Amino acid sequence: MFDLKQLEHAHAIVAEAVPPTPAHAWPLLARRLGASVVVKHENHTPTGAFKVRGGLVYLDRLKRERPDTPGIISATRGNHGQSLAFAAGRYRVPVTIHVPRGNSVEKNRAMRAFGAELVEHGEDFQAAREEACRRADADGLHMVPSFHPDLVLGVATYALELFRAAPDLDLLYVPIGQGSGICGCILARDLLGLSTEIVGVQSTLAPSYALSFAAGTVVTTETSNTLADGMATRIPDEDALGLIRKGASRIVQVTDEEIASAIRAHWTDTHNLAEGAGAAALAAALQEKSSLEGKRVGLILSGGNIDFDLFRTWVMADDAVTGARAIA
Repeated sequence: MFDLKQLEHAHAIVAEAVPPTPAHAWPLLARRLGASVVVKHENHTPTGAFKVRGGLVYLDRLKRERPDTPGIISATRGNHGQSLAFAAGRYRVPVTIHVPRGNSVEKNRAMRAFGAELVEHGEDFQAAREEACRRADADGLHMVPSFHPDLVLGVATYALELFRAAPDLDLLYVPIGQGSGICGCILARDLLGLSTEIVGVQSTLAPSYALSFAAGTVVTTETSNTLADGMATRIPDEDALGLIRKGASRIVQVTDEEIASAIRAHWTDTHNLAEGAGAAALAAALQEKSSLEGKRVGLILSGGNIDFDLFRTWVMADDAVTGARAIA
């Protein structure tokens, strides 16, 4: 998809707007997992999530190759839309984002604040995406997909930073939404000639990639009702699936309850706020804790954009706080 020189160039583009994010070793997380742990903090980007990197690289090429583009349009549950709104603002391109009804209130507010025209349509991401495609055709706008080589190239810059800071990772847990993040990690690892095992993570309530990985072909689901909206995918991208099947060892499925526990663990052990998808890597590692002893483990904290009401329900409920203190 790209070579190391192209990845380095993409990193330079991203770095103009996004400083390298931290990769911290947290002793309390290490004690909790019984393993050495490094967390890549993509919750520290200007949009609070990793996808901003892909938006910047995508808009850079679009603006150079199609400078007269009248505007872009896409669909999202939040982080992809914030990425495009942030990047489009820097490149002075109008942006329209479709979201499903009932989408994250805070993510909707953030997209509007970054300059997006927001349209609510449909009951899930797939319905919003289909409507965005129809409007792109009708209005002559450029449709930005959720998975594209330039998006993967952009988000792979966080993997480049991580692997150069911690080239000795035994395995790396990565959440999967539409697949750009894990594909970027696979490609960066291979370009650097490393042997890190890469493990994907999905929700039990949105397991389309996990089912597809096992079946060897695209498998869709009727619903994707996880509260971890960054992983709420019903229809996998075929190209992403191909890369994941070649480069990942497996995909672990985690429940919303396990994700909630991992959010609390991030909060108590690192004082970092993770959204559902952002905590999924830790949830998977905790599920596989018995096999991690003595290993050096990487966790992608892909974003921290969690709604306050969900934070209050998952993290601040009295029984949750009591349980978290007992575990800690």
